[in-house]
Amino acid sequence: MDKNRRKNEKKIICAMSGGLDSSVAAALLKRAGFNVIGVFMKFWSEPGNNLIERETSCCSFEAEVRARKVAKILKIPFFVFNFEKDFKKKVVDDFLKESKLGKTPNPCVVCNKEIKLGLLLKKALSLGVNFVATGHYARKKEIRKSFCLNSCRLAILKAKDKEKDQSYFLWQLNQKQLKHILFPIGDYTRKEVEDLARKFKLPVLKAKKSVEICFVQKTISDFLKKYLKEKPGKIIDKERKFLGEHKGLWFYTIGQRKGINLPGGPYYVLEKDLKRNILIVTKNKKDLLKKELICKNVNWISGKEPRLPLKTLAKIRYRQPSFSAFINKNKKFKFYNLKFICSQRAITPGQSVVFYSKDEVLGGGVIIN
Repeated sequence: MDKNRRKNEKKIICAMSGGLDSSVAAALLKRAGFNVIGVFMKFWSEPGNNLIERETSCCSFEAEVRARKVAKILKIPFFVFNFEKDFKKKVVDDFLKESKLGKTPNPCVVCNKEIKLGLLLKKALSLGVNFVATGHYARKKEIRKSFCLNSCRLAILKAKDKEKDQSYFLWQLNQKQLKHILFPIGDYTRKEVEDLARKFKLPVLKAKKSVEICFVQKTISDFLKKYLKEKPGKIIDKERKFLGEHKGLWFYTIGQRKGINLPGGPYYVLEKDLKRNILIVTKNKKDLLKKELICKNVNWISGKEPRLPLKTLAKIRYRQPSFSAFINKNKKFKFYNLKFICSQRAITPGQSVVFYSKDEVLGGGVIIN
């Protein structure tokens, strides 16, 4: 059996959002000779009177039409999977629940785990499809142990384009999932992806870039106001001096400056006391600098916890560099402690901390303190 025939027998579902990256991903797989099936995932969008306002950038009617056009150009089958209920329950409701607990959750991490590379992958495998591909800027690599030819593991690496790298959002994946996941554009820069779109004559170069939280139409604060009631409380400084009142701790995040609305500012959110419903603020930016954090729900992509303590590179939010840190485990409470060599600004409970070894994603966890 020739190589091209073997490729054609491997069915690949490519998640197509109608945007540049996923469209080029599908085109690259088709060019390589794989049996590609385009799938548009329909997520939950906020109810409203205006249909246009209800649509999100990643699953709007316009995006679906564009994805369908790309599939037609590529001559691949195209289907729409309706994941609205699952998305609402596992992503949106989780976001609201964590926000109400005073945290600042990252719904994109949850979506990748539960929907894009969770539910979609399960659906694909149940249909007899071998792989799921996405337009993530990330790379997958098989790493073999030199002393054991039959032993290998799959690793997630940062993308070639470090400015577009999205490996930060993939720390919850495991070895079983990675066996069936492909990242076709991980070895390309954004400029190269744009050039490929022109080469393949795909109508996606003018498509709107996806926003970070697809189900939020305007601002996070506006979204939360619709679903979480106001709960007024005191605003104090770190010396416990009363400064004013807030409308609900879930409307604020650590390090936030805008929206505090106190005279004599600017003030920055330093801490949230959930038990007493108190917002603690500061005028001094240096108060936001911390060297340590505690995280939970840690996932090691290799499936095996490394020898601890471990020196690693870690980042506490998506668009920031990684910094050297030491990670250790509190065996009694099953939490992990992370100590940075240099101070980090506004370490925020609910956000992800992701561990790296050079370009490889070792794993990550959810910041709790």
